[in-house]
This record gives sequence, C-alpha cells and structure tokens, in this order.
Amino acid sequence: MDTILRFANVSKTFGNQRVLESFNLDVYAGEFLTLLGPSGCGKTTCLNLAAGFLKPDSGSIVLRGEVVNDLPPRRRNLSMVFQTWALFPHMTSFENVAFGLTMRKRPKATIRSKVMEMLELVRLGGSSEKYPSQLSGGMRQRLALARALAVDPSILLLDEPLSALDAALRKEMQVEIKRIHEKLKVTTIFVTHNQEEALTMSSRIAVLRGGEILRIDTPRELYTTPRSRFVCSFMGEANIFEGRVESIEGRIATMKAGPFLVSFTAQNDISVGAEACIAVRPERVIISRTCSSGSCNSIPAVVRDLVYSGSTIQYWLEAQGKELLASEYQKSGIPHPEPGETVNLDFRPEDLMLLDLE
Repeated sequence: MDTILRFANVSKTFGNQRVLESFNLDVYAGEFLTLLGPSGCGKTTCLNLAAGFLKPDSGSIVLRGEVVNDLPPRRRNLSMVFQTWALFPHMTSFENVAFGLTMRKRPKATIRSKVMEMLELVRLGGSSEKYPSQLSGGMRQRLALARALAVDPSILLLDEPLSALDAALRKEMQVEIKRIHEKLKVTTIFVTHNQEEALTMSSRIAVLRGGEILRIDTPRELYTTPRSRFVCSFMGEANIFEGRVESIEGRIATMKAGPFLVSFTAQNDISVGAEACIAVRPERVIISRTCSSGSCNSIPAVVRDLVYSGSTIQYWLEAQGKELLASEYQKSGIPHPEPGETVNLDFRPEDLMLLDLE
C-alpha cells in the first residue's frame, strides 16, 4: 500500500511534558485510520503535527514523499474537522462550504457546482440557505464535513468530531462518515477515545498510550487478539485472569488463577510453571441456571446486578470474591436470571485470549 503520510522518529514536548518521543507511523492512501487512546496520550498532537499547526521538536513529517516540517498548513492540502465544528455563524450553509474554494480563487461556476455536490453528499441539499443556528447538531456536523471535503484534501483530519452529539446522533454520524469515506476513498485520520466509534468506522486502529503506539491493526484483530492487557481493556470490557500454568495436554493449557482452574488454547511459548494472563469477553461467557457437565471452564457465580439495554442484558456477577461480567441477547419468552440468583458461567478455551504480562 502507498504511504501518503509518515511520522519518522517524531518527538514533541510542551514545557516539561514529553507528549511524543521517537514516534513512528505510516498512514496509507485511502484508509480510515483511527488514533485511539485515553486523554493525554498524544492523539490530537499527532493531528496538529500532520496539519502543520505544530512543528516537531525532532524527527520528520513526510507528506506525499516530501518532508513538510516547515511547510505552512495552507500549503499541505489537508482539511480538519474540529470537535466544536468551527462553522462561520454569519454565513449560510452554502457560504460555509464555499469558503475554502473562494479563498483558493476558484471560478464561481466551479464553486457552485462543488458546493452543491458536497451538500448533496452530506444530505443537506435543501439547507443551502440556512445558517448554522438553524441546523440541528447532526446537520451542523455534516456541514462541517462538507466544508472540509469541498477542497478535495489529500487527507481528512477528524478531531473527536462526534463528542458533542447525543448518543443517537453519534451513532447516526458514525454510519454517515463511514458511508462518505467509502464513496470518496479520501484518506482519513480520526481521533477518538471512544472504542465503539473506532471499531465501527476504521480500516485500522492505532492504540496509543503515553505517546507511543502499543498496537496497530484492523478492528477485528485488535478486539479478538489484543495481545496486551491495556489494549484488551481499552478495546472493550473483559474478564481477566492471572495465574500460573499447571498443565498442558495437547493444545489445551490449564492455569491456576486464585480459586479458579481456567483452560485456554496453548501458544507455542507457554510452558508448565509459566505465569500467564488471559481474558474472555463478556459476550463469550455462557450463562445457565444448571451446572454443566464436562465443561473445562465452569464457574458458579451469583448475579449482583444487571442492566437491560433492549436487545442485550449485561450482568455483574460475583464468583468467590471476583467480579465477572457477562452479556447475552435477550431471548423472547425466556426469563433471565435476577439479582441474587446463583448461575453457572461457562466459556470455551478457544474464546480465551492470551495477553502479554505487563
């Protein structure tokens, strides 16, 4: 794949705080790359370095094969959508989208054609004469996106643009942005701390912590094989067990984790006596009211609480002092376990994920 943007050994410090150090990242042409991580991990700093709003202390920002450390933002042909949208309140929707093209002195006919094309793309074709104050939050977000795309940027930069929206609008915009990306194939870098957004929208996700990339991969790979405890926890909820391997029979290793014996698919570098850390996602835990026979991972537990969220039920359970999570689809006509009830938890060895010791 062609690399359109590269961070090569980039470092950036603010005062006494080192935000990035020897940071390396390749962004491929046409992909939707998400920078995911907690506050302060360097996500937005990466975006601002790419846009030219910041200069690296050391290292190189390479855009389309050219080092652009000193190139001003206006000459990079990148567009950015900010968290607050930054629309011009005194301009109509049409004028907002036309702004970048007008500044580039495009012919009026070209501007009008492009603006209407972008407004239609984001489903605002009938709102061209409305001002931002006359639009809903979702419409304003789509307007900001149309303005950014109108100048045909090499890369679209999105800095947590959905954080100000309510839950329903956020989901709607996730689908909308993904649809637009699939149609235009514009290289996109998206910054968020929301793992659901990252999983829904991305071609690849880079998980950041403390200014470094812990892992970069497809959403499916990061969720199903996270490798590290931090990535596992940040990509979604998980039940984590730590202990020592007691036996290996064929491809199944059994670990003593406190009061539990837990079996999982053995890796080549696992040996008897080794310390191990494994995890299972809540949706992979099977809840039953009867004790299963023959299951190598079967734990009795008490339901402490549950949350009903339409199609699914999330359970908080206690098993010999350890809190566990489980979730299942609501089954029509079948009563679910209630708080205080004792149930049995089962999970298959192949559903357990082996994590690096940290």
